[in-house]
Formats: sequence, C-alpha cells, structure tokens
Amino acid sequence: MESFDFAELLSRISDVIWGPMAYVVLGLGVAYSVATKGVQFTRIPDMFRQLRENDGSQGGLSSFQALVLALASRVGVGSIAGVATAIFAGGPGALLWMAVTGLVGCTVGYAEATLSQAFKRQVLDEDRRAANEDIGGMPYYIKHGLKLPKIGALVAVLGVIGYGVVFPGFQVNTIAASAELAFDIPTWIPAILVTAMIAAVIFGGTTRLVKVTQLLVPFLAIGYLLLALTVIALNISKVPEAVSLIFYSAMGVEPVFGGIAGAAIAWGVRRAVFASSNGLGEATFAAAAARTSHPAKQGLVQTFSIYIDVLLICMATGLMMVVSGKFNVSDGADGFLANNVPDVAAGANWVQEAIDSVIPGWGAGFVAVAVLLFGFACLLAYFYVANSNLLYLLDGRTGNGWKLVLKIGTMLIVFVGSIANAKLIWAAGDIGLGLIAWVNLICLALLFPTVRKIHRDYERQRRMGLNPVFDPVSLGITGADFWVEENNKNKVEAN
Repeated sequence: MESFDFAELLSRISDVIWGPMAYVVLGLGVAYSVATKGVQFTRIPDMFRQLRENDGSQGGLSSFQALVLALASRVGVGSIAGVATAIFAGGPGALLWMAVTGLVGCTVGYAEATLSQAFKRQVLDEDRRAANEDIGGMPYYIKHGLKLPKIGALVAVLGVIGYGVVFPGFQVNTIAASAELAFDIPTWIPAILVTAMIAAVIFGGTTRLVKVTQLLVPFLAIGYLLLALTVIALNISKVPEAVSLIFYSAMGVEPVFGGIAGAAIAWGVRRAVFASSNGLGEATFAAAAARTSHPAKQGLVQTFSIYIDVLLICMATGLMMVVSGKFNVSDGADGFLANNVPDVAAGANWVQEAIDSVIPGWGAGFVAVAVLLFGFACLLAYFYVANSNLLYLLDGRTGNGWKLVLKIGTMLIVFVGSIANAKLIWAAGDIGLGLIAWVNLICLALLFPTVRKIHRDYERQRRMGLNPVFDPVSLGITGADFWVEENNKNKVEAN
C-alpha cells in the first residue's frame, strides 16, 4: 500500500512538471516555425537529400547513422505504450494533439540539432575517437553557446543519472509486462535476457552500439508499421468513424469525450514530447556526432526523424487501437468514460488486443517481441546519451572507473526495472525527463537568435544555389571552435 501511495505522489509531481510544458513546447515550436518560415514543410526535399549526402568517410557518423541513432531513442516503447497512456488519460482526441505537436514542435528538434552541430567539439575519449566521432549535445551548447558552464554541468549530471540509471526502467518494465502476458513467464526472465543483451553491446564500445542500432531500427520501424497498417486496413470501414471520433474529441465537441478536451491537449502534447524527445535534448548527442558542412543540415535530418516517429509510428499505433476499439478512457476519478478492454492496463497490451482482434493469436507474441527489440534499441540510445554526458563531465580525463560504474548502473536498472512497480517507474521517469526538458527549453528560448542566424545563413546559401558551408566567424557566433578549426584546416589544405 505504501508503494502505491508513493507512486501516486510521484505521479502528481509529474503532472505539475509536465502540465505547463504542453503549452511551452507548442509555443516554442510556433516561434521557431515562424522564425524559420516553416522549415519543416519547405525543406522536406533537403531532408531526403541530406540523408544521401554523407557516407561518413570524411569522419564522424553519416547523417543516416545519426538519424538511426536518434530514432533509437525516439522509437522506444513510448511510441507504443506511451500512445496508449495518452488515449487512456486524454481520450482519442489526444492523438490529434500528438500530431499537431509533431508538426509544429519538430522545429524545436531542428533547433536542438542545429545547436548541437554548431557547438560540438573534437572528441577526446579513446573509444569515440576510434569510432571517428565528433561529440556535442545539450551541455555543450549551454556551455559554449550561452556561456553557462555550471548549467551545462548540471544538465550533464541529470543526464548521466537519468539516462544511465533511471529512464531505462520504464523501457524494460514494459518489455517484461508484454512478455509476461504473451508467454506467461515471470518478469525476471526477460530481465536477465535484456541485461545480457545490453551488456554485450555496451562493453563492445560505441562502434558496436552504432552498428547494432543501424541494423535494428530500420528493420523494426518498417516491420511494425506494416503490421499496424494491416490491422487498420482490415478495419478500413471503421476508419472514417475513428478519424471523426479523434477530431471531435480533440475539439471538445464529442458527447462522451468532449469534457476532457483539456486533458486531450495536455496528454497529447506530453506524450508527443516524450515519444519524439522534442525539447528533452536526448537526440542532440547523435545529431552532434554526424559530420556535415552546415549545422542546419543535421537539423533537417532530426526534423525528419520526428516525422517518422510521431506522424508515422505513433499515429499508426493510436489509429490501430481506435479502429479496433481496443482502448479505455479514464474519467479522472477512478472510473471510465470508455471501458472496451476491461482489466487490461493501458500500455502495449492494448496493441496486443488490437492485433488479436483481426489476426487471432498473433498479437501477444508479436508485440512482446516488438517491444523487446524497440525497448532494447532505446536502451542502447539511452546509454549513448548517458555516456556522452559523462564524457562532458570528464572533460578529456580518462575516467575509466566512472565509465564502469555507468555500465554497471545501467545493467542494474535494466534488471530491477522489469520487476518494479510500473506506475512508480513511469512517474519517476516522467519527473526526471521533465526536469531536463525544462532546463533545455529555457536554454533553447535563450538561444533563439543564434538558431535564427544559422538558419538564415543556410537559406541564403541555398537560394544562391550553393552547398551551404558554416562559417561562425562571419556570422559573429562565438564558441563554435570546431568549425573555426575545420575552416582554417581547409584553407591551409587549399593553399
């Protein structure tokens, strides 16, 4: 009983942290959309062009590798279980607000990635140097862009603790719950399996981590989308009704769910931010590792990754549940506005029920395996983020002991997270993510003029028919030492 009360307390704290953030993310997304003149729409061809431009041979990751690594953190169980919790708390209308947040808020991801590239550094860590990577991300643009090293260090500490020993818990908790329902096995069995899998990769260094995610993520995303579209296609006659239900619920005029339109907005934005990592900064580390000629190019790639996650995978998941009728909606007072799947908790189990409704016997097993692999890919990305934050704190020092502590801590939470109270794990994760997001969003607002300046430089060069090249000195941007050194090196080689 005490554990449940504590979980409820954390959930309320989480609501306080995330409630106002719904409007902050949308507001910042609108501001960046206006400042970039809708870059998320006008530069879609450039997004595809950039994915083909760099093969990584010049150093660093290719844009495609950085995209896949970012997607690994975005396309986790939040794209499955997180969508279900949004519908449960905000009704079907939450899906529309997830889509709106994805379309408008992706410019926040554009800004994050652009800043990560602008203020990245040459890596000092031996493992990353062997992988031929650059390094950067949230703490780096806070330190070198805003000249606030102490805030950068605070964010890095939160990142090490959060992504290393807290957030992996809700990924593996969902993995264990899905496996228990599908195969009737105790949760400690998938805990051991995932712990062994994660150990095999993180002790193999960043090169192995990138190779595994590069292979796993595209396969998973395409396979999952195909199955979701199959379920939707087999319920095609119900799609118009489902779309109407989603729209009218979101607008607050649907008879059953109209009264929770406010919750639909809050939870739609909340889960879109959670699933896409918009404003959380976790994809900034992968963005910084790519080698490109202009920061805005990688900003476009990261914008595209949000489209894939929120507008494809999350929407397919949500529509699959709604058209099959496999969802419940809370009335906010321990009751239900809709109780279509009695005694089935909100989460990946609803997807299992949706698949079983059209392909009997497939749902539980398929979703359990999908959640395992999605969650595993996300765990790898989380470790990459935690390790990147640790490298920032080490600042060139070897720190092998701290690296070992991080690896062991990750393995422990991966095991413990599978058997812990699910509500407790999700609430703790939401609180941690929310705190990081608030700091990052404030910094993104303060760096608004820098992002606008970099974007305008990219647009100017594109209008001239040039392949944009970044020169921070000509733009009056200080702290972008990597680019100054690269430009000087290129001038020497040209002479």
